[in-house]
Amino acid sequence: MPSTDASTTSAAPGTRLVDADRRRLLVIARASIAQGLEYGHAAVLHPESESETLRAPGAAFVTLELYAQLRGCIGSLEASPHRSLAADVSDNAFAAAFRDPRFEPLHQAEFAALHISISVIGPRQAMACASEDELLAALCPGVDGLILEAGARRGTFLPSVWEQLPRAEDFLRHLKRKAGLSAQEWPENLRAWRYRTEYFGE
Repeated sequence: MPSTDASTTSAAPGTRLVDADRRRLLVIARASIAQGLEYGHAAVLHPESESETLRAPGAAFVTLELYAQLRGCIGSLEASPHRSLAADVSDNAFAAAFRDPRFEPLHQAEFAALHISISVIGPRQAMACASEDELLAALCPGVDGLILEAGARRGTFLPSVWEQLPRAEDFLRHLKRKAGLSAQEWPENLRAWRYRTEYFGE
C-alpha cells in the first residue's frame, strides 16, 4: 500500500502538497467516513483550522479498497471556486463510502480494514487527436489520466488505472466502454483531455 509520502503516480502541475497536507487529507477522508457511519453525513470542516493549501479550491478523487479490492471511488475532475480541497476530499470520501452506485453502502464492520487513497487532480489539457492512433501515440502510459467525451457520454480513468491496464490500447478500450462508447469505433465528435494527479494513500 502506498504511504503518505509515496512518489506520485504523476506529479499534478500546480499542486504543492507537503507531507503534512497529505496526512491531513487522509485524516479528513477517514473522519468523514466515520461521521457517515455514525450520523449519515460527511464531516463538517472548519476552514480556518486548515493549511492555506487545503483551504484553496481543489479537486480530488477518493478511492477505497477492502482487502486489495475496490470498495468505492468518487471524485471531482475540476476544482470549484466555492469549495476547498479539504472539503472536496471530505465530501468525496463520504460519497465513495456510501453513494458509489456500484457498491452497497459501507458497513461499520468494514471500516477498520478500509484502505484510503487520494488522487489530487491537476489541470486538464485538451488533446487534439483526429484518430485513435493519434491519441494512443500522444498518451503517456503510467502518467496521464484521461477524459473522453462524445455528446452526453463521458468517462475518465485516473493515472492509477495504468497499474491494471498498462497497455495504452487496453486503457483506451476499457475507458471507451466505461464512457458508454463502442470500443471499436471513433466517434466524430469525440473530445479528449489529459491530466495528472498527485497520488498518495494510507
